Amino acid sequence: MFENLKKYFESIKSRDPAATSLLLVILTYPGVKAVFFHRIANFLWELNLKIPARMISQINRFLTGIEIHPAAKIGKNLFIDHGMGVVIGETAEIGDNVTLYHGVTLGGVSPAIKSKEQVGIKRHPSIEDDVIIGSGAQILGPVIVKNCARIGANAVVTKDVPKGGVMVGIPAKNIKPSSKKTDSSFAPYAVTKK
Repeated sequence: MFENLKKYFESIKSRDPAATSLLLVILTYPGVKAVFFHRIANFLWELNLKIPARMISQINRFLTGIEIHPAAKIGKNLFIDHGMGVVIGETAEIGDNVTLYHGVTLGGVSPAIKSKEQVGIKRHPSIEDDVIIGSGAQILGPVIVKNCARIGANAVVTKDVPKGGVMVGIPAKNIKPSSKKTDSSFAPYAVTKK
């Protein structure tokens, strides 16, 4: 357990130049607190203790400004930078080493239309490993964002994103030419200079 925590904090330090100490990250990073509370809420959700799980989720939202449904599946080393306004829906799935900036929504589409028919079906995105999603981006519906993709700030993604794709705009379009080679190195704000 301690080895996993150490790797988690090292992954944050490698992605955030402001993370100058472990104590600073633990005490002041809302994304770290949000992931911690989510792990507890998710554990309770899996035990079918839905009300306590939702209560912890709401306390988490109140304390951090980050809303994560207790049923959402989150992999290792999720880094939510700043975090205010992040929303992660019930059927969202997040892989390993994913970075989300503030205001990101991993949401569903048309939840008020025939909502009873949507119970128990996949309504939210699946984010694979090493993805970076820029501030204010909206990933909507049961789309798949493949490994190493980059989603630019304020992009609205409603279709699957290819491995290593770079999505910008409303609606989001891939601006990276197709290539078999992908770049898993970190690029703040999902944009690299060339």
